[in-house]
Amino acid sequence: MRQIRETLRLHLQAGLSYNEVGRALKISKSVVGKYVSLARVAGVDWGTAQTLSDEDLEARVYRPALPRGSHQLAPDFGVVHQELKRPGVTLMLLWEEYATGNPLAYKYTSFCVKYAEFAKCQQRSMRQVHIAGEKLFVDYAGDTVPITCASTGEITRAQIFVATLGASNYTYACATPRQTTADWIGAQVQALEFIGGVPKLIVPDQTRALIKTPDRYDPEPNRTYEEFARHYGCAVLAARPAHPRDKPKVEGSVLLVQRWILARLRNRRFFSLAELNKAIAELLVDLNNRPFKKLPGCRRSAFESIDTPALRPLPATRYAIGRWKTAKVNIDYHVEFEGHYYSVPHRLVGAKIDVRVTGALLECFASNQRVAGHALSAVRGGFTTTPEHMPASHRAHLQWTPAKLIAWGQRIGVSTAAVVTWQLEHRPHPEQGYRACLGLLALVRRYSTERLEAACTRAMAIRAPNLRSVTNILKCGLDRQPSLFPATSSPAIEHENVRGPDYYH
Repeated sequence: MRQIRETLRLHLQAGLSYNEVGRALKISKSVVGKYVSLARVAGVDWGTAQTLSDEDLEARVYRPALPRGSHQLAPDFGVVHQELKRPGVTLMLLWEEYATGNPLAYKYTSFCVKYAEFAKCQQRSMRQVHIAGEKLFVDYAGDTVPITCASTGEITRAQIFVATLGASNYTYACATPRQTTADWIGAQVQALEFIGGVPKLIVPDQTRALIKTPDRYDPEPNRTYEEFARHYGCAVLAARPAHPRDKPKVEGSVLLVQRWILARLRNRRFFSLAELNKAIAELLVDLNNRPFKKLPGCRRSAFESIDTPALRPLPATRYAIGRWKTAKVNIDYHVEFEGHYYSVPHRLVGAKIDVRVTGALLECFASNQRVAGHALSAVRGGFTTTPEHMPASHRAHLQWTPAKLIAWGQRIGVSTAAVVTWQLEHRPHPEQGYRACLGLLALVRRYSTERLEAACTRAMAIRAPNLRSVTNILKCGLDRQPSLFPATSSPAIEHENVRGPDYYH
């Protein structure tokens, strides 16, 4: 009796938990719960226990008085408990249905009191009232399942995802490679397709894979999770950190999955994730069809009658999981992703934009507006450029080709065409020749085509057909001289020591 009295004192007066009381008295947690439950049923609180001797306390706890017989017809409170989960159903409505045509029915007050006693026995903590189709609780089980690579023998650990509807306890489970953002969201997409509808709220943990800014009161989901919720038209209500009672439904379902699915698979060997998920799906049918212990029906029947009518329909398309990152637009109006560069409109140079990657597609967003889309490329150091993203001058530069530049020179004159050809043929890279030719084109706007042709003729004559020489000839007006080398009356002297004018060119 001393342990019972000390248990009641430590738990009811001192406010210690079952674990703390068990450690203090060196008894198990289950024994503490048994003592407290017996005392609660017997109507013994700590104040009453203080007034009783050890013998009286034992008599009250272990031999409680039997309830008086009643001629009244008691309702099925299990059915009442399930019906209250339906939208708009109240205790008053259920009592009226129970009392109609039943002369032995309880009065409304007694009906409510007895239901409260029934509901209290279902769970020791505060009971959450779950409305049909309102909440889907999601979590990962602590246990993992080994998967063996058939070729190498390497063993990886698959993670077990569990989702449970609040009203019906209908449960879904699957295996994922890890617990990344893609794994979390992909598993939730499968869970919604499994139940065939969308609840109003999804309740996850405040994991870093889903929650960008964890907070006790106002957690902020990351961009991908927000997009997922917006696609399915539901909201996200993350549980508080280190508060498993915020999502007790899925915590209980995790235990059931461990007992009725994972425990049955403990001796099986799996060689792929698909093989493991197939085995889980087979056992999941049995789990949802197992009868409730205290309530009528099973998870499947409760789901079909309670949750299914309240769920909203799935969208027409499945959510495509995307990765988001923030990137700064380089001066060449490209953004980098995994070593490859993708163009955006040149007006965004220097701005920070959002990049979304889904499958084989990369999309760029500025101020929540889609500004570019490219096919993903695995070429590191490469560029993917859309001409429409380039400034007009850059687009014009792209349009220049050797044939086009030579044709332009021919329209001016033979000498100009010769200078253009020399630039294209004697440069280490064609791009260098393009720039020189564009420089010649700019001289046309400053001088005339006739002067440019004359300058090119003089440049060819002195064997200096480059842009700098042509430019200097025009600046100095040498193109206007009638002849480069004036004629002389005397013949040129020919001697091995006389170099002549051609030597210097």
